[in-house]
Amino acid sequence: MEAEWVDYLRKTLPPPPPSVLLALGDDAAVLAPSAFGTVVTVDLLTEGVDFLLDEHDPSLIGRKALAVNLSDLAAMGAMPTAVVVAVALPRSGPYPPAVLAKLLYEGMQPLLDRYSLSLIGGDTNTWDGGLVVSVTALGMTTKNGVLTRAGARAGDRILITGPLGGSRLERQFTFEPRIREILLLHEHYECHAAIDISDSFSLDLYRLCRESSLGAEVVFSRIPIHPDAFRWAKTCGETCGETLSAVEHALSDGEDFELILAVSPDSATQILREQPLFAAFDCLLYDVGSFLEEPGLWMMDEDGNRHVLHPRGYTH
Repeated sequence: MEAEWVDYLRKTLPPPPPSVLLALGDDAAVLAPSAFGTVVTVDLLTEGVDFLLDEHDPSLIGRKALAVNLSDLAAMGAMPTAVVVAVALPRSGPYPPAVLAKLLYEGMQPLLDRYSLSLIGGDTNTWDGGLVVSVTALGMTTKNGVLTRAGARAGDRILITGPLGGSRLERQFTFEPRIREILLLHEHYECHAAIDISDSFSLDLYRLCRESSLGAEVVFSRIPIHPDAFRWAKTCGETCGETLSAVEHALSDGEDFELILAVSPDSATQILREQPLFAAFDCLLYDVGSFLEEPGLWMMDEDGNRHVLHPRGYTH
């Protein structure tokens, strides 16, 4: 099957850009060196953990497998250039292996086109287990340098790129990686650090703080709550007796894939005034708090009292 699949991709994919010296068909791909730096990330999606093949459209699974990697590149302030895809296809199940492979690819195709990405290689196998999709994405840093989790400074504002919570209502499959948004922000404003919200806002904010050796204070009234969080809280309450509120889902649900940014106070003020991403990308930025010299995560309530914010979310 693999030879036929490679032939199909070579006929379907557009010609690679000049940065790809050798793409599909050989033992490995060859890339030209980047002028600044190369960024590499990989994510593994596994049936039964990240999706259910009996319930989720394979094209959405393929899309998500690529999108989560692009979100990682966005968090680094990197421009995506190429991807490598490896899949283990179940021999039995709702889809024949060749059909499933094509559906996964069709789900990736719009993102490949949107970001001018080259699919330069990978591997395909069939087995008696569930579907496994592994995508490795490559990107290049820009003249503005790379963003990391370790660059936040005390006094920086905590900005996020969208409302949170309720991603389980399919938004985990349809979110848009914030690639174009971060490239614009990193070009024109003083951004010091970033992380994407994969496991939850509170947990990923904690991780950023830990790497930057800082604490953070979040203002309760500023947390942007996605309408899906209200719907998900209602659904969970009715079906399994869960009593989490919408704001608790916003703080602890995973897979929002928005970005948490550490931005200088002056730049944050300018960003909030100009909202530079709204017209082009329909993306509003929210200031939800600040980074502190003192360690710990804190929540400021509506009366101005501070409470410990416990990092909760998905742990691997």
